[in-house]
Amino acid sequence: MKRTAVVLLCTLLAAPAFAVSDPTELLPDRTQEQRAEALGHQLRCLVCQNESVEESNADLARDLRRIIRQRVVTGDSDQQVIDWMVARYGNFIRLRPPFNAITLGLWGAPAIALLAGVAAALIAARRRPSAPAPLTDAERRRLADLLKS
Repeated sequence: MKRTAVVLLCTLLAAPAFAVSDPTELLPDRTQEQRAEALGHQLRCLVCQNESVEESNADLARDLRRIIRQRVVTGDSDQQVIDWMVARYGNFIRLRPPFNAITLGLWGAPAIALLAGVAAALIAARRRPSAPAPLTDAERRRLADLLKS
């Protein structure tokens, strides 16, 4: 029990595991390194596609992390680094693409799907038949005869 608690505590206290496995990849200036990490978290790994550049172990992600750090060291602003990446790889490299005419469908898809679901539910509710008419006396007698049999 104690061993499990120690392992659990160590796991919880461990910093998030980023893909930067090579210490030489890290910048000596902590401020620049934090900027580079923040930028890496905004950009998509083009190989993994669901991970940021900072979290991916793919070779391309490693190359992109290196480029980000080089550009940070040379004095590029965060926006200049992102613009440089977008110029080479398109808006797909952003984990959060900007809202514009091209990405309108992407950003609007959840709302469109919700509206389509509501419309389908309303149409289905309107097409549902109303309550049946009450039985006539003759139908009640026939039902009673059938239930006796």
